[in-house]
Amino acid sequence: MIPTQFHNQKLSYVVGPDGSPLTINDLPPGNTQRWVARKKAQVVVAVRGVLLSLEQACQRYALTVEEFLSWQRAIDKFGLKGLRTSRSQEYRRIE
Repeated sequence: MIPTQFHNQKLSYVVGPDGSPLTINDLPPGNTQRWVARKKAQVVVAVRGVLLSLEQACQRYALTVEEFLSWQRAIDKFGLKGLRTSRSQEYRRIE
């Protein structure tokens, strides 16, 4: 259970996919066109760490919920390598 005093507070940073602090200013810009694995992982970590909400992430990056959830599943199943576009076909066959 989350203590009441922390329930509605947002964090100022989370631990990023590379182990370093990740703030809202460190996230990819909203107009990102090229989504490399590291950038996708940063967005997933930010949402999981409540740095921003799923709704905010989808709006900021023009993502669908399904697209974001696919990134999350890829990280859970295959780690950062699962987010590589060139490997997505290979990982889909494994599933």
